[in-house]
Amino acid sequence: MYRIGIDLGGTNIAAGLVDENYNIVAKLSVPTQAHRPSEEIVDDIAALCCHVCEAAGVDISAVDAVGIASPGVANSRDGVVEYSCNLPFRKFPIAAELRKRFPVKRISVENDANAAAWGEAVAGAAKGTHNSVMITLGTGVGGGIIIDNKVYSGHNFAGAELGHIVISHNGRSCNCGRRGCWEAYSSATALIAMTKEKIAECETQARKTVMTELVAQRGKVSGRTACDAMRMGDEAAREVYDMYIDYLACGLTNIVNIFQPQVISLGGGISNEGQSLIDAVLPIVHKYQYGSGIVDLADIRIAKLGNDAGIIGAAYLGL
Repeated sequence: MYRIGIDLGGTNIAAGLVDENYNIVAKLSVPTQAHRPSEEIVDDIAALCCHVCEAAGVDISAVDAVGIASPGVANSRDGVVEYSCNLPFRKFPIAAELRKRFPVKRISVENDANAAAWGEAVAGAAKGTHNSVMITLGTGVGGGIIIDNKVYSGHNFAGAELGHIVISHNGRSCNCGRRGCWEAYSSATALIAMTKEKIAECETQARKTVMTELVAQRGKVSGRTACDAMRMGDEAAREVYDMYIDYLACGLTNIVNIFQPQVISLGGGISNEGQSLIDAVLPIVHKYQYGSGIVDLADIRIAKLGNDAGIIGAAYLGL
């Protein structure tokens, strides 16, 4: 039997046909065109379900389940997307609507970050564990929590917004309306802001930095600017990177002290730094983890599934 995972984003809808070994045997995507009515978006999801089966030469009758990973508040109990700021869904019964267009035994719905965390738990960096957390370091800081082999999303399905724990009271402004959120310090957006601030400081102090040269070459400041310059021996870039790591480790330690997971997997663009990122944050987290030296220490790993985590996790919701 096969399962289909849908990764529904504000820009694209991706669908993957997933086999029993968590391998994606066919994957297709189409633009979301999020300005359209909700029903038209579901039309495209249903069409993608058919097309991935055709692409793999698999009969639709061999599909056991479809899972949808959606941004926003996804009511997994009722198959309803309660709210999504980047899509037109407002208490939209997406599972029931898809079943009208693509009859299948089971259709599940989950928040996209939670689905990605589940993907890493069943087939990725946290495979073999019962309790894990996934943190995505991208434009924002996303989170997904797995407790006793189940996705945790709170009583109202809006839980696991881990990027919005506060690590600096009355600190940097966050898009959520609060100040000092972890997201405002550990997202790629935050790293870019810190890099720009340091470059401006260097210019004011007539201090040379390789970061200025990299920006001139590439045309913009990115999350890679400070990291690349640091590896080239640039001291100002090292200051940016060390500050970023300190903030990241602070938030990760909070997560460990709340949940004491076996594994935290890191995904998103910043995770492309790979093992060097782990080597930087892990000693700090272990130093400040509650019960350090006595209790088992949490492991921190780079997520393995990349952009496929949401598809695989969605496909195996309810496993």
